[in-house]
Amino acid sequence: MTKILNELLAANKSYAEKFGTKGDLQAAPIKQFAILTCMDARLDPAKFAGLSEGDAHVIRNAGGRASDDAIRSLLISHKLLGTNEWFVIHHTDCGLEKFSNKDIDEKFFEIIGDITCDINGSIPTTIKSTKLKSPYYTNQNTTIMAVDNLPSALPFETSKYFSNHLLKLLPKVLKSLNQDTIEEYFISKKGYLNYRYLHLLNYLIDS
Repeated sequence: MTKILNELLAANKSYAEKFGTKGDLQAAPIKQFAILTCMDARLDPAKFAGLSEGDAHVIRNAGGRASDDAIRSLLISHKLLGTNEWFVIHHTDCGLEKFSNKDIDEKFFEIIGDITCDINGSIPTTIKSTKLKSPYYTNQNTTIMAVDNLPSALPFETSKYFSNHLLKLLPKVLKSLNQDTIEEYFISKKGYLNYRYLHLLNYLIDS
């Protein structure tokens, strides 16, 4: 284990030992409000908002943005857990102010898999579809995979790949089993259904 992990585990053990009756707290926040704020390591919501365990929901992300995931969490907080107020709290010298969208695109979007294959649509780098035999192309320093029949083609390719590897292992597996064990999994033997598959007779009778 790393030094950091050891420190975290030790701190958690100490915290758990002193948790006491806080374990009886309910999931719904006592003060019935939620905070959306930045993930900046210099911020401590418990301190700047005067919170204790169980008081409020705190949702954090880069920049304290009302992203789709943050809004989902806030809706759950309100609809299911009874919060009545939300506070969006930003701060000075936010690290996200030092980066542009271009910086983010260059750092993060090195590879994009667009299973919708929406050419010239919501993902601007998807300018054409690709094929299974040649599934990638480069656009704006980004590698794009946009196979237009991926949902149906991928399971077929995966099954074929799995089957090829299974066939190599199957002889070894069968040799390790005795004849009786193998025959238990036959659907039929000498024209009769194996006892494991007698339920198939119901389909034959119904038809």
